[in-house]
Amino acid sequence: MVTKFVLLVSAIALFSSANGQSCQNPKVEAASFTSLDATIVTQIAYITEFTLVCDNPLPPNYALYAEVDGKPLTAARIGENKYQVSWTEEPATARSGMHEVRVLDEEGWASLRRARRADPAATVAPLLAIQLHHPGSYSGPWVNSEVLATALSVLVAYIALHNKSKILA
Repeated sequence: MVTKFVLLVSAIALFSSANGQSCQNPKVEAASFTSLDATIVTQIAYITEFTLVCDNPLPPNYALYAEVDGKPLTAARIGENKYQVSWTEEPATARSGMHEVRVLDEEGWASLRRARRADPAATVAPLLAIQLHHPGSYSGPWVNSEVLATALSVLVAYIALHNKSKILA
């Protein structure tokens, strides 16, 4: 009976240590995408996909979390060691430039949540940080074609009437 208990405790300890692993010496390859045309969409999408390679083997259910501009996000696992983080913003509030995607593991995420309870501006060192560049969104021409056509027709009419008055004078 004691042997079974010792085996059970050691199996639980082994399972817990496997689940509590963190990535050692992370290496990442990332690719990103953003919506560039705000004339046909109601939300600007930001997507970054990355491959995470660690020195130590990670469990298949290794969970990652992300934070962008103070917004908590979950990193979706899309393949072996491949993750995706995505979010959307209104075109009016979407800013161009660099966005830092701070990626944390479960341990880092728990530390961040604990720190934020005490101080909302607190930060924790991320497992890795990915830079996503958004060049800005096209939201249409500065001048609508109807306004431009009206202005050009008024200009042509003015030139025609002006030249007519010169000829008749």
